[in-house]
Amino acid sequence: MNLLTVGSFIFFTGFVGALTYWLTRGDDHQSSDGYFLGGRRLTGGLIAGSLLLTNLSTEQLVGLNSDAFTDGLCVMAWEVIAAVALTAMGLFFLPKYLKSGVTTLPQYLEERYDSTTRTIITSVFIIAYASILLPIILYTGATGLTGILDLKVLTGIESEATLRWLTVGLVGVIGSLYAIFGGLRTVAVSDTINGFGLLVGGVLIAYFGLQQVAGDGGSFIEGWNTLRAEMPEKFNSVGGPTQAVPFSTLFSGVFLLHVFYWCTNQQIIQRTLGANSLREGQKGVLLAGFLKILAPVLLILPGIIASYLYANDNIKPVNAYGTLVRDVLPESLAGFFAAVMVGAILSSFNSVLNSTATLFSLGIYQKHIQPEATQQQVIRAGKWCAALVAILAMAAAPQLATQESIFDYMQKMNGLYSVPILAIVVVGMLNRYVPAAAAKFALLTGFSAIALGYFVFPEFVEGVHKFHFLGIVFAALVAILFVMRMVVPREEAYQQEYSGDVDMTPWPWAKPLGATIVILVLSVYAYFADFSVLAS
Repeated sequence: MNLLTVGSFIFFTGFVGALTYWLTRGDDHQSSDGYFLGGRRLTGGLIAGSLLLTNLSTEQLVGLNSDAFTDGLCVMAWEVIAAVALTAMGLFFLPKYLKSGVTTLPQYLEERYDSTTRTIITSVFIIAYASILLPIILYTGATGLTGILDLKVLTGIESEATLRWLTVGLVGVIGSLYAIFGGLRTVAVSDTINGFGLLVGGVLIAYFGLQQVAGDGGSFIEGWNTLRAEMPEKFNSVGGPTQAVPFSTLFSGVFLLHVFYWCTNQQIIQRTLGANSLREGQKGVLLAGFLKILAPVLLILPGIIASYLYANDNIKPVNAYGTLVRDVLPESLAGFFAAVMVGAILSSFNSVLNSTATLFSLGIYQKHIQPEATQQQVIRAGKWCAALVAILAMAAAPQLATQESIFDYMQKMNGLYSVPILAIVVVGMLNRYVPAAAAKFALLTGFSAIALGYFVFPEFVEGVHKFHFLGIVFAALVAILFVMRMVVPREEAYQQEYSGDVDMTPWPWAKPLGATIVILVLSVYAYFADFSVLAS
C-alpha cells in the first residue's frame, strides 16, 4: 500500500470527524432528549442516511457478499425485502411511536402493557447487542479491513488472529468515542457523510469489477453481459431449497426478521424517534426504503463478480469482498474506500452502542437503580454502560472466527428474541384488550421454544427450515395472545395518549411512495425469477 493510499485514508477519516464535530458542536448533550434523540431535530435526510448506514456495515458488506459468492442473487432478500418492511414502518408503526413521544421501544411497551414488560425487553436488547450484534460488527470489520488494506504486508504481522485483535480494538475504541461523547445526532450526521462515501465507493467497486470481468479494454456493460451469460444460475432471485434463502421463506421467517429489524429494533427505530415531525420521519423512512431496492449493486453484485474472478482460486467466501476490493480498486481510491469502510463499521458500532446506553440509562438505571437521578446522572450512567459493553464486545468478537457464515449466524441468533418481541408489539397495536400477562407469557414461551429448537431439537428446525420454524413460532405466539385476550382480557381497552412532543401531520406523499416501493420490489423479483430451481 503506497503513501497515496495511506494519505487518502487518513484524510477522509479526519475529514468526516472534523465535519461531524463542526456540524454538531452546538448540540445539546446535557439532556436526555438532546443526547439520546438528537433533541428531536432529525430531518428526513439525516434519518434516511443514518438508517442506511446503521444497517449497512461490514456484516453486510462482508457477510452478504460472502453469501452472494456462494448462492448468488437470491440473497438479495436481506436487502430488497427490507423496503417493504420500511414501508410498514413509515405507514403503520412510526405514527404510533411518535404519538406516544417515547424514546425507546420498551418505553412504548410499558405504556401498552406494564413496567415489567419494559424491563424484560430492555434487558433482552442489551444482552443481545452486547453478545451478538456488536461482536459481529467488530469481527466482520476486522476481516474486511485486513483484506482491503492488506494489513499483513502493511504491518508485517503474519498472524491473522493478532491482526484481528488489533483491528477490533482500534475500531472499538474509536466507535466508543463517537457514541459515548457525541450522542445520537453526532452519530446520525457522521452516518450520513460516510453513507455518501460508501455509496460512491460501492458503485465504483461494482464498476471496476465488471470491467475486470470483461477483460482488457472491455466495458462494464460487457462485463455484466459476460456474467449473465456464463453464470445465469447466480442471477436468479428465487432461492432453491438448499440455498441460503429458499424462496418460500420470504413469506415466513425472512419477512418477520425484516419487520422486527426495521420496525421494532431499538438500534434502528431510535433514529426515527428523533424525528422533528411525523412528516420528516416518514420522508426519511420511505427514502431509505426506496434506496434499499438499489442495495444489491453494493452488497450482492460484488460477491457474484468475485465468484467469477476467483472460481479456481480456492478462496474462502468470507474473504471474497476484501480480496475483490484490493484487486480492482485503483490505489488512488483504496485509501478512500478503506476510510469509508471504517466509517461504516463505526456507524453500526456506535449506533448500537448509543442505543444500548439509551436502554440502560432510561430503562434500568432511572427506572430501578436511581429513580430520582438528574438528567446528567442518567446520561453519565449510559456512558459507563456503553464503555463496559464496548469492552465486552471487543473481547468476544475474535471468537467468531469459527463461524462458517457470519450473516447466517447473525440472522439465526437474532431469531431468538426478535420473533417474540415482534409478536407482542404487533398484537398489542392491533388489539386494545390483550393484557400484560399475555405479553409476558408469550415472551417466555417464545424465547423458550426458539432456544429449545435451536439447541435441543436442531434436527426438527433444519427439517422444516429455520426460517419457517420462526414463522411457526410467531403464528403460535399470536394465537396464544388472542386466546388469552379472550380468557383474561384487560378490564379497560388500551387508549393511546398523544404526548404533544411531535407534530403528527403526515407526509402527503407517504402512501403513494409506499405503494410504489412495494410494486418495485415485486417487479425486481419478477424480472430475475426462474422458478425452475424449486423443482430441483
